Amino acid sequence: MTPVMLTEQELDEIYTFAVQLGKDAGKMLLEAAQLRFTGTQTADLEVEEKDSSVDIVTKTDEDVEAFIKSSIEAKYPHHKFIGEETYSKGASRSYLVSETTPSWCVDPLDGTVNYTHLFPMFCVSIGFIVAGRPTIGVVYAPFLNQLFTSCRGRGAWLNETQRLPLIRNPIPPMPADAPSGCVFSCEWGKDRKDRPDGNLYRKVESFVNMAAEVGGRGGKGGMVHGIRSLGSATMDLAYTAMGAFDIWWEGGCWEWDVAAGVAILQEAGGLVTSANPPKDIETAEIQEVKLGSRLYLAIRPAGPSKTETGREGQERTVREVWRRVKALEYARPGA
Repeated sequence: MTPVMLTEQELDEIYTFAVQLGKDAGKMLLEAAQLRFTGTQTADLEVEEKDSSVDIVTKTDEDVEAFIKSSIEAKYPHHKFIGEETYSKGASRSYLVSETTPSWCVDPLDGTVNYTHLFPMFCVSIGFIVAGRPTIGVVYAPFLNQLFTSCRGRGAWLNETQRLPLIRNPIPPMPADAPSGCVFSCEWGKDRKDRPDGNLYRKVESFVNMAAEVGGRGGKGGMVHGIRSLGSATMDLAYTAMGAFDIWWEGGCWEWDVAAGVAILQEAGGLVTSANPPKDIETAEIQEVKLGSRLYLAIRPAGPSKTETGREGQERTVREVWRRVKALEYARPGA
């Protein structure tokens, strides 16, 4: 089937709708959080485990997703809807994002653990996908009053007024010795199996490699400025688009975790490729990652230096990260 393409006017209308939808859904999140301050929303304190004790859902997740889904279905009944809570209740997650039907990919509350602890890094994440590519992204963190938005060809924005990345005149190049001099963002993830060669151990080894002194760890020491973990993949990507993070490396995410963030980062000028190092790191082509891969390495927007273009600096950084990280294993059930 031929992908459904949209006119510029249609895309503008969808973008306006998506931004308002994100604001309205974020208001629901904030109101639910504020009710918890007074102890009047006791039902929302009850959490249900999904795959593990760190993979949880609250009534707020479900209520906000129901609101977003019904709003989209009323406005765009022919669009596909992919929502975290809808698909978590299904028997399989083996689907891929449609290449032919315009699709909404939604996480109603990214950072549910943060929300339950009232740690402010939680948000609503709304991505719109055309021909398999993230085209519109809306990420709203209401506790922080931070609204990240983007539409392909129209720029990426913070609170609709500040273009991303924030430092623009000029946009800084990647550090010459990257990852040294970079802020590295990562997540522990939901796979906490205590296996010496499992994902948890591979992540820990990778984190230590990135943090260790240059020349340490058998030459793998990255000496990054710092390691940050926000507890929300979407927020990680938004902060990378902002330029606050230089690198984000993660495995295990589903489409709803990253669709909006990838749209925002790419429109800001960032690069998103695979987390896992290829066999030949030096010569492998660095390709744009497809949603559904579950393995992501993101590099912030970068300007040129005296010796390389911004893209060359991003790709150099990708290869240096690949040299220091372990390959992760996150299969798609049924795929």
